Amino acid sequence: MRLAFMGSPEFAVPALRAIHGAGHTIAAVYCQPARPAGRGQAVRRCPVHAVADELGLPVRTPARLRTDPEAQAAFAALDLDVGVVAAYGLILPQAMLDAPRRGCLNIHGSLLPRWRGAAPIHAAVLAGDAETGITIMQMDAGLDTGAMLLRQSVPITADTTTAQLHDALADIGAKLILEALASPPDPVPQPADGATYAPKLTRDNGRIDWSESAETIDRRVRAFDPWPGTFTLLGGTLLKVLAARPVEGQGVPGTVLDGALTVACGHGAIRLTRVQLPGRGVLDADAFLRGHAVQPGTVLGR
Repeated sequence: MRLAFMGSPEFAVPALRAIHGAGHTIAAVYCQPARPAGRGQAVRRCPVHAVADELGLPVRTPARLRTDPEAQAAFAALDLDVGVVAAYGLILPQAMLDAPRRGCLNIHGSLLPRWRGAAPIHAAVLAGDAETGITIMQMDAGLDTGAMLLRQSVPITADTTTAQLHDALADIGAKLILEALASPPDPVPQPADGATYAPKLTRDNGRIDWSESAETIDRRVRAFDPWPGTFTLLGGTLLKVLAARPVEGQGVPGTVLDGALTVACGHGAIRLTRVQLPGRGVLDADAFLRGHAVQPGTVLGR
């Protein structure tokens, strides 16, 4: 089958490798342009671009699509059977959705119609959902509103992080897209109700609000691992919280209750088990406390 692959982050890489390995003709790979990243602000290719180069595939990195008729015409000229989209980062105009003979298929990281939008994996963990999954969807002009072709669920436990789900779902997406390409199932319209939306995240989403319950803060820490991460302030210094767990305890929200980094929440308490200061390594709580005296009664968040 002749196709274009459109994706940018690590989530899309297993699908690209699977499609290439299955012998499909990948006429072009579309991804986000290289951008400065890291402390040195060196220009870096996105993960999909790097893998496409490794596989010897032609790469296109248009900065926009909806207002670029030349980019739309170039896509149509590829004479595609299908387009495969996985966390690409640009909205496809109708002309591009219609150009391939079988249209465009999307690998979406949720059980649609729940968690349409930009950050579905994070949203499922943050909401305390019991499960999430992958949906292969026939794309239309709406925001993740197209008919469903295939779905597979995975459980979310009390210990599940977004990082863990990300990798599992990326692999499931790679498997399901091969099934959809090999034997196209009948499309099933999404239910008319029950849709929820997962907006794009910002760095500030990771700020801990100690007035929330311990269970909510625990989900926030797991949902935002590894990005945008969760953080609070310790004596005016940013303290990243990489792992935590709810425990018994109560007090004024944000107050350290003991010598083990147990912090009072709006309801219950949470123990910080892995933390990091700016420019320092990640430490388990006991190692951190050996080098940083945090006395009971210390108030975090200010």
